[in-house]
Amino acid sequence: MATVTSYGAAQTVTGSCHLVKIGSIRILIDCGMFQGNGNEGRNYDPFEFNPSKVDYLILTHAHLDHIGRVPKLIKDGFNGRIIATRATRDIAKIMLLDSANILLEEYKTIRRKARRRGEEETVLEPLYTKDDVKEVFGKKWRTLDYFEEYKLKQHVRVSLGNAGHIMGSAFVMLDYNEENKYKRMVFSGDIGSPERLIIDNPDNISEADFLFIESTYGDRKHKPLEQSIEEFKEAVVSTLRQNGNVIIPSFALERTQEILWLLHEMHNKGELPKCRIFLDSPLAIKATKLYNNYPIHLSDELQYSSGDPFSFAWLEPTTTREQSVAINKVKERSIIIAGSGMCNGGRIMHHLKHRLWNPRNSIVFVGYQVRGTLGRSIVDGEKLIKIYGEDIIAKAKIYTINGFSAHADQSELIEWMRPIDGLKNVCLIHGETDKMEIFAKVIKDELGYDANIMVHGVSVKL
Repeated sequence: MATVTSYGAAQTVTGSCHLVKIGSIRILIDCGMFQGNGNEGRNYDPFEFNPSKVDYLILTHAHLDHIGRVPKLIKDGFNGRIIATRATRDIAKIMLLDSANILLEEYKTIRRKARRRGEEETVLEPLYTKDDVKEVFGKKWRTLDYFEEYKLKQHVRVSLGNAGHIMGSAFVMLDYNEENKYKRMVFSGDIGSPERLIIDNPDNISEADFLFIESTYGDRKHKPLEQSIEEFKEAVVSTLRQNGNVIIPSFALERTQEILWLLHEMHNKGELPKCRIFLDSPLAIKATKLYNNYPIHLSDELQYSSGDPFSFAWLEPTTTREQSVAINKVKERSIIIAGSGMCNGGRIMHHLKHRLWNPRNSIVFVGYQVRGTLGRSIVDGEKLIKIYGEDIIAKAKIYTINGFSAHADQSELIEWMRPIDGLKNVCLIHGETDKMEIFAKVIKDELGYDANIMVHGVSVKL
């Protein structure tokens, strides 16, 4: 009998980590970081399973909440094979190296503060270092094309389908025989909306016995993409026309490339007032280059466009700290795209400190803000925002544009599930509990399936 135990992304959005046991084979689906809600400390906890006993690690995509603890997994004994798409492997390398840099900076900051208090010995070492990340890519990898089958031990086969979430993202299909019966277990990863700007739509599947499906937006429907595009354009143009600055906290993967494509199109069509545009994220700059390396994953419009779809005359990539600081001298008519997307670190913090207080400026959120993050506090309307120990009065205009979400909404998740025949068990992962409860009811009403909500550390027998 197969079992699945979730050690992350169970009644929470982050920390994706699901252990599958099929016979003697142990397969880990993702190994992500916990983020927001004060959960970051959980990343340092020992794993609740023995990493050295895991045979395979399958990565659905390269967001840190799905890959962020992989170096720790290897430090703690994992020596199996890692399976992912080629794009996910390449993106994971830059994401994990960037994460190692951030962890080191956080460690130095905490240690300085502890030294002043005489508590230096209590500070934990960084979760991992650049050398630990290099170990990840020294392991045995098997990269798969979409729907390419790879045989594991004991008649278990794995294949990946395009999840349409970010470049290289995948849902996982595990096919196996049990008591002379063919069975299929599917992990959705993060499913993207069919209304996406720059990458291909998600693939569909026609059969599965067991489905573990994300439920990030299981409680709601997104605004139509075209409406969100118009809202974005209005926010940008109106702010620039009043000589303000547009600050866009943006995720380095997918969201930044979508925003660059939109600004590229606005520039080419004469819709964008004269301004300076800063891409102030070394990670996003590296990620954008990778997107250009995989044109086959792009939508037809981008794949066959002439030139670089993510670059245009007014765009100024800023890689160095000095270039980033120099942006503070630009007092008006600028667009600043910087990470992190949830404002829980990175260069965006400096730009918020210098511009959040100015009512002429706008903060445009184009991605999901997890509870407990600074971005969520700003979106929720808190007027006093603490940044680097200083209280900043939030007077800038705040825009929340949800239609760019890389996650499918409730109706899109239902439509992705609808063609799947033979489902015996549906389990909800990767979502907040209240949203899961709403989604479970909709699944029952729309599709007739009883959906179980996964509980951290509790095994489900299949």
